[in-house]
Amino acid sequence: MNRLESAFAHKPIFMPYFPLGYPDLPASIDVIEALAKHGADLIEVGLSFSDPLADGPVIQQATQIALEKGITVRKSLEAVKELRQRGVDIPLILMGYYNPMLAYGLEKFVREAKEAGADGFIIPDLPMEEAGEFTAVAGDLPLIQMIAPTTPEERMEAIARNAQGFIYLVSVTGITGERKSLAEGLGELIAQVRQHTSVPVCVGFGISTPEQAQHVGQLADGVIVGSACVKRIGGSQTPVETAKQFAAEFRSALRANFPLDASAHHA
Repeated sequence: MNRLESAFAHKPIFMPYFPLGYPDLPASIDVIEALAKHGADLIEVGLSFSDPLADGPVIQQATQIALEKGITVRKSLEAVKELRQRGVDIPLILMGYYNPMLAYGLEKFVREAKEAGADGFIIPDLPMEEAGEFTAVAGDLPLIQMIAPTTPEERMEAIARNAQGFIYLVSVTGITGERKSLAEGLGELIAQVRQHTSVPVCVGFGISTPEQAQHVGQLADGVIVGSACVKRIGGSQTPVETAKQFAAEFRSALRANFPLDASAHHA
């Protein structure tokens, strides 16, 4: 069983996103270590890019600061290696855009990512139809595919059928906070995706509180928290302490759903 499969042994899992290099490189490594050791089951590690199309203003600003302070692909990969040396043993998925990877050299990028201890990739601007070259190079490291409510059914089926690792479900229906109406459409969407795949389905859609995470965790295999994580930790005077607290709150909210036998959930 690899790290990724082990992470999903107890669902729903908590998956925060945090970009390397924000508010600076040493602090970001400390924050990711704190998230990993205080409640995160899997971390989406952000690789900064000057044109992050899929990200909202909070993450755009954070990655912009990281770039201004000199973050690079090489430094990011070295940071992943350092996290492994510090005893971080949960899956680390690299979330970044295709251009910097191409510029770095795909084979070199994937080889060094593997050597550093990465467990897979999320590349929002690389559609499934154009991913052949990357997946051929990536080999056994999965390229996590994204599905949105706007994804046509035929395409959703194709993505789900070929999915590796887990599916990142971008749920943009409804407004965060209107949990009842949001959940109704979300449950159907998750069920629709699950018809075509056996890999876990994780949801990210502006989940910003432990209560919302708990709600989504009753439907999905994992809950992804990006902007809220970056905003709260990045705005803190004590980012590492805040990261510990943030991870602990979300983990306990998700575990509250299934306190006894989490592994039976969605079995």
